[in-house]
Amino acid sequence: MEAIDWLTEMSRRLEKRIADRESRLEFLRAVHYEATRAGLDPQMVLGLIQVESGFKKYAVSSSGARGFMQVMPFWIKVIGRNDDNLFHLRTNLRYGCTILRHYLDIERGDLYRALGRYNGSLGQAEYPNLVRGAWHNQWIYISERVASR
Repeated sequence: MEAIDWLTEMSRRLEKRIADRESRLEFLRAVHYEATRAGLDPQMVLGLIQVESGFKKYAVSSSGARGFMQVMPFWIKVIGRNDDNLFHLRTNLRYGCTILRHYLDIERGDLYRALGRYNGSLGQAEYPNLVRGAWHNQWIYISERVASR
């Protein structure tokens, strides 16, 4: 039941950014799965995606980062397969979540520093603060079932 509540609430919040309901639900299920698989908070990952790509599947940065989580293509050689497509939903999310998990491990759980590494801005406050702001202002979710206990 809590999973359905989460999906319903996050879908409502994401509606203006991803209009098609089925695409939105597929996206949210994939985010939840890949974030949880990597030991990350799915809401934090939504905040990161908001900052990185504005929820644009085919976003490409000036440095060549791709997709929802703005994954740099060099990661394909490091952790993937040559035929991996960084614009594929699950592939992009898996890479992004795996990379962030890797940086969290390097930084011994320090999210601020891990986010800086993820963005290539280690030691600068702007990016980690943007992600935390998006996460806390847009995506924090506390189940009514949990809150009423």
